[in-house]
Amino acid sequence: MKASMTTSVREVTRVRFDSRRSFDEVRAALRRLLGTSKLQEVFDHARAVRSSEDFERLLAPVIGDSDFVLFLELDHSGWLPLYGITRKAVRLIFGNPLIAITMIRHDIEASLFAPVELLLVEGEDGEGSTIIYDLPSSLMRAERNAKLLQAAQALDAKVAALVSAALNAAP
Repeated sequence: MKASMTTSVREVTRVRFDSRRSFDEVRAALRRLLGTSKLQEVFDHARAVRSSEDFERLLAPVIGDSDFVLFLELDHSGWLPLYGITRKAVRLIFGNPLIAITMIRHDIEASLFAPVELLLVEGEDGEGSTIIYDLPSSLMRAERNAKLLQAAQALDAKVAALVSAALNAAP
């Protein structure tokens, strides 16, 4: 049987926060706010648990103050200078399975957008920093599903709170 392919186009809302805080200060704040990156260990043990309550107990120690856990940090700063780009840039992938399930239970395709990604970039002049991310609710087809939209907008608010806390945290 041959596979079939379909495509769809959607508009995405890109969010950008510019700050006078340095790249290093904001990166350190994000790391403090996000939980540990031991999530893979939790997932590895998840098959052995018998209930969602057991999974939640296993997950609790890795979740950060922001209600998120850092999944992956991709630091582009080491290789960009090889191509003449001297600005620091790091991509953070973070989320929380307990937040993700609030959306995935309404549409399995929401799994494409959980976890969330953001880009932290140093200012062009080496001063300040910028955080850029795509608004999670705009990535999903949430407008056609009221329950998914409500859950996705709650995620939008949590991401905005994380970014605000990182940009306004005491050094």
